[in-house]
Amino acid sequence: MPTLLTEAGFRFFFYSNEHEPKHVHIIHGDDFAKIEIKTLVVVSSVMKSKDLKKALSITEANQTEFERRWDEYFN
Repeated sequence: MPTLLTEAGFRFFFYSNEHEPKHVHIIHGDDFAKIEIKTLVVVSSVMKSKDLKKALSITEANQTEFERRWDEYFN
């Protein structure tokens, strides 16, 4: 379960047996979300609205790096 980034109490990661489309899982406390990297579509979430907005913002700021890490790991 490679961790891509830990920032502001959020942990961004993917599992070692992932599938397309490229996405990240995010944990913040007991809450979690799953966001598609390229489109920033929230696939699932049980985060508070303000936390989800922050997770989306961090994902957007790191899109290129997250995609690069995905490609490096799975290709």
